[in-house]
Formats: sequence, C-alpha cells, structure tokens
Amino acid sequence: MTDTTSTGVGNPLSRKQLSGKQLSGKQLSGKQGVPREPNVPAAKQPPGTSRLHLLAPRKRTGAGERKLTPWLFMLVPLAFLAVFSYIPVVNLFRYSLTSWDGFSPTRPYVGLKNYVDLFTRPELFEVFFVCLYYLAASVVQLGLALYFATVLSFNVKFKNLFKGIIFFPYLVNGVAISFIFLYFFQPNGTLDSALRIIGVHGQHFWLGNPHLANVSLAGVSVWRYTGLDFVLFLGAIQSIPGDFYEAAEIDGASRWQQFRFIIAPGIKPIISLLTILAISGSISVFEVPFVMTGGANGTTTFVIQTFNQAFQFQKVGLASAAAVVLLAIVLVVTWIQRLLVPDEKDIV
Repeated sequence: MTDTTSTGVGNPLSRKQLSGKQLSGKQLSGKQGVPREPNVPAAKQPPGTSRLHLLAPRKRTGAGERKLTPWLFMLVPLAFLAVFSYIPVVNLFRYSLTSWDGFSPTRPYVGLKNYVDLFTRPELFEVFFVCLYYLAASVVQLGLALYFATVLSFNVKFKNLFKGIIFFPYLVNGVAISFIFLYFFQPNGTLDSALRIIGVHGQHFWLGNPHLANVSLAGVSVWRYTGLDFVLFLGAIQSIPGDFYEAAEIDGASRWQQFRFIIAPGIKPIISLLTILAISGSISVFEVPFVMTGGANGTTTFVIQTFNQAFQFQKVGLASAAAVVLLAIVLVVTWIQRLLVPDEKDIV
C-alpha cells in the first residue's frame, strides 16, 4: 500500500513525489505561498495570515515610559512619606515661629524668640547636660554589645542560650521595664540587698539622689538596648566570609588580630549606623525616665521638657522650636559622621 500525504487542496501524493517534486505555494496554502495556522480551516483562515507574524518583534517601550514606570510604583510610598513626614516638619517649623498655645485659633508670630529662649534660659538649656549621662551609657552599651557579639561569633558552648539572654531585654515593653526597675532601685530593695551580700551596707536613694538618679536611669537604658546592638553586630560579623578566618588562623593570627584586621573593618558600616542611633537616642530619651521619675530630681530630659512645654504649660510654639532643634542636631551629627567615616563607595 502506498503511503500518501494530503496537501492543502487534498491531492494525494506519494513520498517519492513529495521528495522529488517541489510543491507550489498554491498547494501549501490554497491561496497564499505560506503555511496556514494549524487547526484553522482554509475557509475561515484570514487572507495573508501565517505563523510568521507570531515571530515578529513587539513594539519596544519608549525611554520615557521606562523612566516613568519606577515612579509609578513609588507614588504611594512617596505620598505617605510626604503626608506623614515632610508636611508635619514644615508645619512644626511654622509653629516654632509663633506663641501658639495649641487651642487658640490665632497663632501670634514671634519670629525666632522661641529659639533664643531655648539657648538663653538656664532652666531650658540645662537639660542638654542630662543627655551626657545617656551618651556615656551609649558608649558602654556599644562596647558591651560588640564584645559579646565578637565572642559569640566563634565556637562557644551554649552560645545560643547566651544570645537569647542578651537579646531578651529588648523584647520587653519599656513601661514594664520601668516598673521592674522601680522595685529594683527602691531603698532596701533588690539592689541594696545584693550589695549587702558583697559587704556594701547602707540605704541608698538611687532615684531620689540627684547625683545617682541619672546614673541609675542610664544603667537601665544600657540593660535594655544592649541586646539590639548585639544582634546588629552579630549579623554583621557573621556576614564576613569564613575563608578570612581560616587564612588568618593558618598565618597564626590571634583572636585580637582577627578582630582588628578582619572584624572591625568588615563591620564599619554597622558601627557608623549604631553611633548615629546612640547619639540621637541619648538626646531623645523619654519613656523610662518619664515613667520612673517623671523628670524629678534633675532627670528631666530634652524630650520630657518638650512634652511638658506642649501639654502641661500649653506652649506649643516653644515645644515646636525644641523639636526643630532636636531634628537639626540629629542631621548635623549624621553629616559629621558621614564626613569622618565615609562609605566605601564615596571614597575615590
């Protein structure tokens, strides 16, 4: 039996005829010189249609559309940023130039008088010295966090247990921490009882003595935030390739040399970030001293004073000026830090 193949017009041809005779375009498609699309009858196939149009290149997107597309995705986040960040900052600066009390429909313009009062009135300016206690505590906090992160980045027994113990205080609510340490610092409380065990007797007013109150509160901040710095340092150290440590051990480098020449340069961006956070955090301390002492006995911080000026004395204009000064300090510190410790990509 002869094997036949049907052409576009239904004429049976043998394999020998197909191989020895060139088929015409009319036999392939009936009307056009190209094969018609599969599963489409000849009567219903549009004239001039072929599978070749599927291979034709699509129309390219213009350069303007490619530049516009990322901004379309960023439109909503930028709108939230403007509404909840930039516009309030502009309004804050406007309020700082007035003597508004927060309720009156009028806002008398006073110019820079609020800023002058902040830096000339001793009762307003002395709160900056309270921030020095927290700034010194931040240095201790960073040192402890870096030490623990470096030690626990190597093979140490029960290191996962120690990681949890160090990080746990950061998970506790600030108000709960304040009440815990209220009992801890009470006269004849937990701290005094622990001191008697090592031979230190007497009754100490840890929160009532102006010379001890800020030191005690700064110690609470160290206990609370060391865990956060520890986790950030540990993540940065663990991102350093292990080949560096292996090469250093082969060369006989000690742990200190590994820290100095491998770890410290490798975590420089994290050190810069935490330095900025430490300085800004020492200026903006609020929660713990507000709950534990309410700003009494010389523990009033910059933010507590701003809060009192706005909601207790109804001096929203003066409080707004204090907030603008706080923002300016953080920006200046960030700029100085970027000058002293630039990013690697900024170094030419």
